[in-house]
Amino acid sequence: MLSCFDIFKIGIGPSSSHTVGPMRAAGQFVRTLEASGRLPAVQRLQIDLYGSLGATGRGHATDLGVILGLCGELPDTLDVAGVAAVLDALRRTGRLPLLQRRPICFDPAADIRFLAGETLPQHPNAMRCSAFDAAQGLLLERCYFSVGGGFVVEASAWHEPAAAAAPAQRWPYPFESAEALLGHCRSHGLSIDELMRLNECVVRSPAEVREGLLRIWGVMQACVRRGFGQDNPAALQALPGELRIRRRAPELFQELSRRDASADPLAAMDWVDAFAMAVNEENAAGGQVVTAPTNGAAGVVPAVLHYYWRFVPGADEDGVVRFLLTAAAIGLLYKTNASISGAEVGCQGEVGVACSMAAGGLAAVLGATPAQVENAAEIGMEHNLGLTCDPVGGRVQIPCIERNAMGAVKAINAARMALRGDGSHYVSLDAVIRTMMQTGEDMKSKYKETSLGGLAVNVVEC
Repeated sequence: MLSCFDIFKIGIGPSSSHTVGPMRAAGQFVRTLEASGRLPAVQRLQIDLYGSLGATGRGHATDLGVILGLCGELPDTLDVAGVAAVLDALRRTGRLPLLQRRPICFDPAADIRFLAGETLPQHPNAMRCSAFDAAQGLLLERCYFSVGGGFVVEASAWHEPAAAAAPAQRWPYPFESAEALLGHCRSHGLSIDELMRLNECVVRSPAEVREGLLRIWGVMQACVRRGFGQDNPAALQALPGELRIRRRAPELFQELSRRDASADPLAAMDWVDAFAMAVNEENAAGGQVVTAPTNGAAGVVPAVLHYYWRFVPGADEDGVVRFLLTAAAIGLLYKTNASISGAEVGCQGEVGVACSMAAGGLAAVLGATPAQVENAAEIGMEHNLGLTCDPVGGRVQIPCIERNAMGAVKAINAARMALRGDGSHYVSLDAVIRTMMQTGEDMKSKYKETSLGGLAVNVVEC
């Protein structure tokens, strides 16, 4: 069992698995050096990136994540505005302050190695960190796997049972399947968000749970505002990288703000597109986002939540909390039973899961029963099965930005379809989660965040 705050985490773009995960891993490594008393002896570090990290890490700012992690930065507290100064100091001095206090010589071009042609068997996102002393003797070596959504697992803990970290008995309503989740709801007369709240309150007070979720909502709102160009001149610039993609959200925001929404029955969908693209353009630019459940899919849940906030009569902060708790419950099921890593199962594990989460969350605040919520979540994934991850140029831009908009619209439709039924349906959420994982295992690696297939090789880079 994980917390809703494991599913919704504050981080930086462009990727939870390729930027945030390596940042956490690098930080964990230098803290292990410190705890073991070896940090003062460190003279050189070598970071080896394997598989998808090696193949698309340059476009996903993996090297930046590593550098920030070695400095001791954390994704949720990082001052994004100060990142440029860190990089400038490294370029000028050639020295990197480990944990902000132990400077060593560090050359990213030589000390961070992108080994695209090598993979480790446990997971396609692998990272090995090695520390050496003045005589080039090995002080410490650790291997980490970035398994999606900013989650990091050390190789030594790869086969440890999850229960060892979080005993199920501490949760009043533990569940590892949608069937068990719905069973608790039926037996105890609870909605999914009520059940999640009771579980969360084992380790946090009700006020802390609410405050934490509203903070997540606040970060989502701030991200949309920045993506629209409000108090953010950078939104008028092209996105980083050789593609020079022009941001569209600021212009779309201006156009929609001038338009009479009552004259167009589908104007709400245009706003949903704008919300999603604003978030993912900010993510592509390295801004602060909420992993929901990943950065590559960070726009879906905020876009649907903004749809609720702007277009559903009676929307309020209580509804926002219910939405996020319900969406998190669905996300936990995917994290527990499948994967949210594009490098492992393709984009069905990112935008597909986000669509499923958002569909369930929206259904809940529109008055759905737990069975209807489960149906909405199932619809959201069933029609994303097989979705590949083929970022052009190794960047979270094409097709990722538009794909989030499409995922958000699909989530709204899934919720509305589920609300027109009574919750009964042929394909269960548990079955579609198993199918998603099996589909990902069968998918060729070139379609799983390697930029070796699909759009990535059929679009001419300019």
